[in-house]
Formats: sequence, C-alpha cells, structure tokens
Amino acid sequence: MSPLPLLRRQNALALFHVFAEQALAAGEAPKGLEQAFAATVQISPSMWSQIKSSRPIGDKLARQLEALTGHAQGWLDEPHQAATPTPAEKAFLDLALAAWRATNSAGRKALRQHVKAVAAEAHSDNADAA
Repeated sequence: MSPLPLLRRQNALALFHVFAEQALAAGEAPKGLEQAFAATVQISPSMWSQIKSSRPIGDKLARQLEALTGHAQGWLDEPHQAATPTPAEKAFLDLALAAWRATNSAGRKALRQHVKAVAAEAHSDNADAA
C-alpha cells in the first residue's frame, strides 16, 4: 500500500483528471483547466501546482478536496483502481498507434520527437503557471 501522502496526491490527480475530462467533453478549452480546478476546490493555482509536484495534502485540505468534488470523507485516503483510458484518450491512442504502424523508421522518429516536444511544452506551461 502506498504511503498516505503519495496516495492522497495520486487521488487528487485523479480528481483533476475527471474534472478535466468533463470540462473538455462540455466543450471548454484545455487552457485554464488547472486554474479552474484550483478555483473549484478553493485553493490557489500555485498551491495546486505544489500539490501536483510534492506538497503533502494535510487532513484539512484532504477533507476540503473531497467535499468540494462530491466525494465521501476519507476518499482521498483510500486506494482506488487505476483509471482506464477515457474514450477520448482511447481514440487518441488508437490514432497514434495507426500512425506509428503506417510509417517507416524516419516517420516514427519524427512522430516520437513531435510528441516529446508537445509534452515538454505542456510541462513548461504547467511550471510557468506555478
């Protein structure tokens, strides 16, 4: 079993994942979802950034996150099954796999580099928001 700080962080990230998927499904733009989630759980975007990286979630904050996301008290302290890919994620993975299989070595290298660049940019944007 994971130590409580790690378990709470994993579960908080799962809460954000659900929040983001719902917002995207409702047609909201991806930009600003981190800030919107922070506002929903009544913390600063800076605090959310710290929680994602290393800040421990204390009992009071854990209960706040649970209450404001509609979960029972203690939910953050319990292990939950790993999230399976959402339909949007599954569609992307299927598309990526088809692109990977349809190209040659040079195409695969370019695809890998592009995905790494996008991931690095997203990581940089998240760090800048903190």
